[in-house]
Amino acid sequence: MKDILTRLKKTPVLADDFRLQPHWLTGQLLVAMPGMADPRFTHAVIYLCSHDANGAMGLVINRLFGDADFPMLLDQLNVDHSLATPDIAVQFGGPVEMGRGFVLHTNDYLREGTTRIDDSIAVTATIEIIQDIVAGKGPDQMMMALGYAGWGAGQLEEELKSNGWLTVAADEDILFDGDLESKWNRAMAKIGVNPAMLSMDTVGHA
Repeated sequence: MKDILTRLKKTPVLADDFRLQPHWLTGQLLVAMPGMADPRFTHAVIYLCSHDANGAMGLVINRLFGDADFPMLLDQLNVDHSLATPDIAVQFGGPVEMGRGFVLHTNDYLREGTTRIDDSIAVTATIEIIQDIVAGKGPDQMMMALGYAGWGAGQLEEELKSNGWLTVAADEDILFDGDLESKWNRAMAKIGVNPAMLSMDTVGHA
């Protein structure tokens, strides 16, 4: 873990001037189909933080990051903490830059380095949000992740056409509650899908 838990960078992955366009999937969930070929994304639920003509970036929201925990992360970042520090799960955000941290959160917390995704959700990728969380000044709801999932221009669109993913509207319960194991089934249920009835021939979006 020592090599993985590196200091959070101050420059977010997301562009500050990102503009949501109607046909893009920013703010949606990607839900892996049962036949997902990439084992890193088996039964994954991914929140898309950005999606445009240049590609897409998202965070897996239903998988823990090995045996990492929040106090371990704080120690690696040289952030003072105590027994009163909130117990926050450290999750696997994706296989890209796994030494980089992101906090997905409600937008009651906004500061320099925060990117608003929609009217209720934002993401911050700086060490200052970690310091604020420890000080009790963090967002109301949050998810801490190391790494992210990324796609180049047109790559996600091709995976959707190949029925690798379903797209589902996000909600704060699925994003932020701690019941990670049920999120895949709950996301499927939002669009009335029975996973047992799915195959790779099923249409890849809803």
